[in-house]
Amino acid sequence: MQFTHRCAVTFDPPSILFVNRVFPPDRGATGRCLSDLSGRMADAGWRVTVVADGERSDCHAPAGVTLCRTGGMVAAREKARERPDARAYLDSLCRLTGRALRLPRHDLVVTMTDPPLLALAGSVLAARHGAASLHWCQDLYPDLLPVLGVRMPAILRRMAGHGMARALRRQDGVVAIGRCMRKRILTAGVPAGRVTLLPNWPDPAIRPLPKEGNRLRRSLGMEEGDGRFLVAYSGTLGLAHPMQGVLEAAARLQDSDPAVLFLLVGEGRGFASVEEAARHRGLRNLRRHPWQPAERLAECLSAADLHLVSMDPAAEGMLVPSKLAGVQAAGRPCLFLGPAGSEAAALVEGCGLVVDPFDGPGIADAIRAYAADPGRCAAEGARAARLSAAWTADRGTAAFVGIAERLVAERKLAPPVMGRPLPHA
Repeated sequence: MQFTHRCAVTFDPPSILFVNRVFPPDRGATGRCLSDLSGRMADAGWRVTVVADGERSDCHAPAGVTLCRTGGMVAAREKARERPDARAYLDSLCRLTGRALRLPRHDLVVTMTDPPLLALAGSVLAARHGAASLHWCQDLYPDLLPVLGVRMPAILRRMAGHGMARALRRQDGVVAIGRCMRKRILTAGVPAGRVTLLPNWPDPAIRPLPKEGNRLRRSLGMEEGDGRFLVAYSGTLGLAHPMQGVLEAAARLQDSDPAVLFLLVGEGRGFASVEEAARHRGLRNLRRHPWQPAERLAECLSAADLHLVSMDPAAEGMLVPSKLAGVQAAGRPCLFLGPAGSEAAALVEGCGLVVDPFDGPGIADAIRAYAADPGRCAAEGARAARLSAAWTADRGTAAFVGIAERLVAERKLAPPVMGRPLPHA
């Protein structure tokens, strides 16, 4: 009698390690994107670990995601977010790298750009884990640091620039969120085949809501049918978001167009100076609201008739304003106050206008034109919503998974290298 011996063959799921300073419930666009992606990758069968700053537990992590906090003080993180400096960023970089080095090995290590220069740790972590490395570039540092007001000696900034270019060239892959950013990364000497364009997606919770019955509009004294026109800036306001032109536009419209109201919603070191400038100008048509919780984001963004997104022209190619995706998901037209050749300028084509952020008269004229044409607002808002619906977190995750699978497969086919990779968990 012949017996056939059968043995079960099991395969470990592919594993991925993300490193970023913030993760929900911390505030920050990079943390929100990471939460969207990590949960969906876990659903797709990946073993997912996230290393982030802070002392909170992993109760806010999506199902299937292991969240490892560094133990860094929450108060220090909040201070760094409001008034960043090189020392705070360096402390965070050291904490995150140290925590990631102590984890069991993963197949792919993904570094993000909060804190700046985190890419410098990517190759070190990948070598220690025996893993492939991917840099998910949300902001291009150190070039962006002066625009953000981060103080750093010139010689140290040049050294950091050379180090960053070297670190990007050593990555197995780099993800850029905009075409202009991809172009700058290529000029650093990264081979084109390693750089993938993958835009950020809007928060899945944001959707167009009717203005009728909107609580935020009611809190501003705006009643249905009263003809008031709300222009909003929502999100972080820092040194990379010039508002001088907006203040001049508000001053010009205050008496000539009293139905126009400006609303600033969010947080950041730029709000204090804008509020002080508004008081100095005696602006009565500008209101300020604090940061809104995630569950009210769709309602907040849908309250406006027209949104403002501002970006310093000096930051072209170094960032793509994340708030633009949310504005379009809410189905509202947008004035992009920034460089005409940037990714954001291309994204608002057909659903907004591009205006120089320092051109107060031009901004005022554009707002006046939108306020006088509700049909235009509705048509451009509808187009924005359609464009947003075409690029979702699910589609972004599918693209990211494709990149991750390719890098892991290539790593497994590569010849072995000397080192001390960590054992599997």
